[in-house]
Amino acid sequence: MWNHFENQAVIIDFIIAAFSFFIPILCHITRKQEILSVASSLFRKKGYAATSMRDIAREMGMEAASLYNHIASKQRILSELLMQIAELFTSGMTDIKHSDASPIHQLEALIALHVDLTVANTNDISLLPAEWVHLEEPTLKSFLALRDTYEADFRTIIQNAVKAKQLAAVDIDVALFSILSTLRWLYSWHTKYQKKDVQTLKEELIQNLLYGISQS
Repeated sequence: MWNHFENQAVIIDFIIAAFSFFIPILCHITRKQEILSVASSLFRKKGYAATSMRDIAREMGMEAASLYNHIASKQRILSELLMQIAELFTSGMTDIKHSDASPIHQLEALIALHVDLTVANTNDISLLPAEWVHLEEPTLKSFLALRDTYEADFRTIIQNAVKAKQLAAVDIDVALFSILSTLRWLYSWHTKYQKKDVQTLKEELIQNLLYGISQS
């Protein structure tokens, strides 16, 4: 019987030790994510170059020196924000292009992916069009590689849809530019029209970008 109680005591001690070890780590992660979120909002409002670590710390309600306990630099913040978004798009593209869906349905899925990511990460997405120029190496090279691969995959799917006669015989580069330009600036439109139903937005963008708005 004593062995039973001793075993229980050992298990309880282990659980307490585990909590003592992981809770500070989880708190640090949560605090870091909060910093990234606040920084993303400030970068969008003021621009990366005009935002200082002191600005971020002030918005967080902490001293600037304390901010460095969670993240090393403003450059590190930008790197994490942009690479996280780039990797989300890359992951979504990988799933879609390897699916059994037809090319036109893959394009529909890609438009839906952009809507979902924009709605869920509006501030982060807003940094993609212009703030990436502030990235430093080696992150810049990694980011551009992900972006270029994503665009190449998108172009290939459009080509496949044209070959399958699911799209008209359009200029592929113009089609890619038209679709991605709209989707890249969707965050700005969404900010003004947040009450728009997400599913309806997906359907209307798919209709407009892939099938046109003509009645014929």
